[in-house]
Amino acid sequence: MPWVDFLRSAAAIVLGPRIGKYRKNGEVNAIPGHNLPLAAIGAFILWFGWFGFNPGSTLGAVGNWELIGTVATNTFLASAAGGISTMFYTYFRYGQIDITMTINGVLAGLVAITAGCNVVGPNAAIIIGLIAGVLVDIAVLYIDKLKIDDPVGAIAVHGVNGFFGAIAVGLFATDGGLFFGGGTAMLATQALGVLVIGAFGFVFTFILMKIMQKTVGIRISKVEESAGIDAVSFGVEAYSTFE
Repeated sequence: MPWVDFLRSAAAIVLGPRIGKYRKNGEVNAIPGHNLPLAAIGAFILWFGWFGFNPGSTLGAVGNWELIGTVATNTFLASAAGGISTMFYTYFRYGQIDITMTINGVLAGLVAITAGCNVVGPNAAIIIGLIAGVLVDIAVLYIDKLKIDDPVGAIAVHGVNGFFGAIAVGLFATDGGLFFGGGTAMLATQALGVLVIGAFGFVFTFILMKIMQKTVGIRISKVEESAGIDAVSFGVEAYSTFE
C-alpha cells in the first residue's frame, strides 16, 4: 500500500499546490472541507469496507479459517486505537480535538495494520494503531512544510503509515519479528522492500508526470480552477452558495 502514495507524492509535487494554499510569506492557508458529517460517513464506509479488504485478502486463511477472526480483530483494534490516539494527541497539542485529523487517525490505524494483520498479536495491533494515530498528524504538518499540497492527508495516511506498517511487521510479527526474538532479518527485508518499491515508484511517476506536463498538460487554467471544475466541465456549480 505505501507504494501508491509514493506515486501520489510525486504527482502532487509536479502538479503543484492549489491556488491560495500557501501564502507569500510561506505560511500554510488551510482549505477546510465543506461538510464534516459527509467526511465522517465516508470514513465509516472505508472502515467497514476494510473488514472485507483485510480478511478477504488473507489467502493463507484457506483451510485455516480461524485466521480470518484474528485479522478482523487486529484490524478493528488498530483502527480504533488510531482514532483514540489522534483524539488525545490533538487535544493536548492544540487544546481541542481535531475531528478531521481523528478521521485520518482511524484510517492511519487501518493502513498501518494492513501489512501485518495476519502475523501480529492483538496487543501489537493496538500499539501499531496508537503510533499511527500520532504519526499521521506529525506527517500532515511536515508534508505541508515541504509545500506539497495533499488536500485530504492521503500521503500522510497511506504513504507514511503504509511505510510504518510494513516496518512494523519486522518489529511485531510473532514469528520472526525483532521484538519476539526473531532478530533483524525480517525487519531488514521489510525496509528494503519498501525503500526499493517506493524509490522506483516515485522516480518513475515523477518522470512520467513531467513528460505529461510538457506535452498534454496536467493542470487546468487559473480561471477554470477559480470557477470550479464542475462549472467548467458540466455547466453547473456543485455548491451554488459556496464562496
